[in-house]
Amino acid sequence: MNTIWILEDVNLFNLLCPHKFKEYKACHTFDAYKKSDYIYFEEDAANKIYLIENGKVKIGYYNEDGTEVVKAILRKGELFGEKAILGEEKRDEFAQSLDNSTSICPVGVDTMHDLMRDNKTFSLRIYKFIGLKFKKLERRLQLLLFKDSKTRLLEFLDELCSDYGYNCEKTGNQVIKHPYTQKDIASLIGISRPTLNILMNELKADNYLDFDRKEIRLFKHSA
Repeated sequence: MNTIWILEDVNLFNLLCPHKFKEYKACHTFDAYKKSDYIYFEEDAANKIYLIENGKVKIGYYNEDGTEVVKAILRKGELFGEKAILGEEKRDEFAQSLDNSTSICPVGVDTMHDLMRDNKTFSLRIYKFIGLKFKKLERRLQLLLFKDSKTRLLEFLDELCSDYGYNCEKTGNQVIKHPYTQKDIASLIGISRPTLNILMNELKADNYLDFDRKEIRLFKHSA
């Protein structure tokens, strides 16, 4: 483990003063989870936020008919449960490990409030992060409610390109090296994995993209 610990990988925490950072490092703990383990359930007390040291975490909820809705799939260096900072008393979502070696550091809400009170710039970054996350979630829920399956996939690919894409100089194509499995992508856009496979192969046949397990390549002429 690095001396500065996992917060080094989280942009929100880059502004912390070293002495505060070392003081916090001395009392932090990590919790280990296996695949399908729940970190918290809906209606659990919201008294912590969580940092992902390793692995992936699914955030979601269940509709009245029992259908699972996936809000986000998060990975190393990301934060979740942040609505506790805003005064949420009970969770309105669940958090579930997707890997067999997921490692999470819980941070008490009181500790986070102390850090925010002592560092106004850090506090503003936290609130900006929460605002951007809510905006992204709202956009994804609009996709699920109002767009057909193919449109959902195309707009999600645009989002992936913004988050993980880079331009390949040799071809001019956009190369997306992303952390998601096909099952993850299907869950995030609210379709079945077989439907995703059909749509991806249709786009491949139309020469819109090519893909394998680790990356997606969007062809320049189709942009």
